[in-house]
Amino acid sequence: MYGNLSSPFAARNQRASMYTKVGLETDVQGASPHRLVALLFDGLFDAMSQASAAIAANNVELKGRALTRAVRILDEGLKAGLNPAGGELSEQLRQLYIYTSMRLTQANLHSDLDAIAECQRVLTPVREAWNSIGSHPVVRGAAQGEPVAA
Repeated sequence: MYGNLSSPFAARNQRASMYTKVGLETDVQGASPHRLVALLFDGLFDAMSQASAAIAANNVELKGRALTRAVRILDEGLKAGLNPAGGELSEQLRQLYIYTSMRLTQANLHSDLDAIAECQRVLTPVREAWNSIGSHPVVRGAAQGEPVAA
């Protein structure tokens, strides 16, 4: 009974985590494809930041969880979502995601803050470019279900 998150005896951070999860699930359910990729980037950068903080605090368990999450986002989310017929850009992104997955795996093995910082540095322009196209009228219109002129 006392382990129930709806109980007033649940730890405050457990309840906060539950509400965050519900909020994220709601955001994902109503999100456009563009927004879903933006959420993947947000989760990736959050995981890398958590891993850096965990290394600094010598928290091996948190470091491992955070970097595993980051690699899964890269492999199962961003890389898997690329269009194979997307041409040169799609292939370059695929190669970038493979490289950063490898570097984050090395960072996990060696508690390497520099490797994480490198991944953040090389992925930041991709994340910023993705976010900037979200404000383009064609992308906004498609996300709102408006017809897009070809």
